[in-house]
Parts: sequence; C-alpha cells; structure tokens
Amino acid sequence: MNLDVRLPMGLLFVIIGAILVVHGFTADPAIYTTHSLGININTGWGAVITAFGGVMLFLSRKKKE
Repeated sequence: MNLDVRLPMGLLFVIIGAILVVHGFTADPAIYTTHSLGININTGWGAVITAFGGVMLFLSRKKKE
C-alpha cells in the first residue's frame, strides 16, 4: 500500500497557519496587551505552522520526482 500523508498534512497545516496569521494581523491589538504580555501569539505561531506545512508539501513533491 502506497500511502503518503505528507500532502494532506501539509495542506492542513498551511491552511490553519494562514488562518492564524490573518487573524493575528486583523485582530484588535488591545487583546494582546491585556492577555499575552503584548506578544502577538497568533501571528508568530501561525508563521511556524505555515512553515511546517510548507516543509511537508516540499517533501511530498520531492518524493514524487
């Protein structure tokens, strides 16, 4: 059985990460000053999750070649 989960996993992480990044940029900055010591958690972790999804997509394309 030739099951490769890197492609759907990469797409999932890229989509979720992109949603977090967009939410981090569009949310009210006052939320971050009162709840997370002024750090925009959504943008930071969204970028990390998007990068991980990009690596998974890259690895899935690399195997097919």
